[in-house]
Amino acid sequence: MKPLKEKHKQYTVDFKLTAIRLAEHPNVQTQDVAIALGIHPFMLSRWKKEHRDGQFEGAVHECIKGTEEKVLEHKQIRELEKRINKLELENVLLKKSMSHGFEPN
Repeated sequence: MKPLKEKHKQYTVDFKLTAIRLAEHPNVQTQDVAIALGIHPFMLSRWKKEHRDGQFEGAVHECIKGTEEKVLEHKQIRELEKRINKLELENVLLKKSMSHGFEPN
């Protein structure tokens, strides 16, 4: 028996265009939009390229309520994670320097 093929989810042009519009906000990364929408970042990047190449057109519609807030939230989370990683590294380096007899000024 052949294994059943999984059906790929089909997204409407409105959904794609809204995702593209969200990803084009200043200081917002495609990854944040994709995570907020529950899609793979590569898919959104492909949609952006297809739209630039004229493969689909249309007006951008507000079909996903609350998505902009989710995108900004994911962006803020990623920035906080970067800050935490930097502080953890600084803490490790400080502990190492203190264990070797070096005292901060």
